[in-house]
Amino acid sequence: MERLPDYIRETVVWLTGRGKRKEPTEEQPKIYLENQVLERTVNEDALKELVALPEGLDYHEWLAFHTLAFFEHVNMIYGTVAEFCTVSGCPDMLGPGNRQYLWFDDRGKKCRLAAPQYVDYAMTFTQNTVTNENFFPTKFEGEFPASFESIIKKIHRLLLAVLAHLYHGHFREILLLELHSHLNTLFSHFTLFNAQFGLNDDDVLQDLAVALKLLPKTGGVLEPDERGSTPTASAPQEDIESSTGSDL
Repeated sequence: MERLPDYIRETVVWLTGRGKRKEPTEEQPKIYLENQVLERTVNEDALKELVALPEGLDYHEWLAFHTLAFFEHVNMIYGTVAEFCTVSGCPDMLGPGNRQYLWFDDRGKKCRLAAPQYVDYAMTFTQNTVTNENFFPTKFEGEFPASFESIIKKIHRLLLAVLAHLYHGHFREILLLELHSHLNTLFSHFTLFNAQFGLNDDDVLQDLAVALKLLPKTGGVLEPDERGSTPTASAPQEDIESSTGSDL
């Protein structure tokens, strides 16, 4: 716990109960890539220290700590701009480069959702999962399930989609609210953590290629995607049932 940064430690303690209980057109500049905005993040050495697994700490515990905190902070930032994310204004779940994120319904069928509906489903699923003792045990005698890593990967892919949409569709509002420093730090920490532990495939991490100037160099894994087409990404199907929050 001491290795966790201040901005997520209190969140983890609270959640685990271990303490006191329209992106601009191509002709327009992308404000999240402006130098004065990109400077508002943490440095490479600090990030590397944050993601490294501390000696003696259980691997699953480390994944759980970070996942709980990432979820809480992504949810918090999205909540500040949720009123601007509407079905009419965000009819598709898009990220930088107009990458579209699709959802799997309970029958395994891919669904195209408006951004606010996708985010609602993603956050509902994640909330239900991290508060389930069978998946995220908080008692000392509790054990993580054999499928824990696949559960973590699904949550991180959903959170990555929400981060992508925040940069694509709502960064101007985030900048006006002066939350860009927090978002940049969260995104950098999240993406480096994912790369460190292989929680997202390389091509999935490239979904945010236009914003990767925020990150330290990572051995060429996170290179910009220069394809001219509009790619798509799907909410991953894992061996736990999706919780959509409402019928499709």
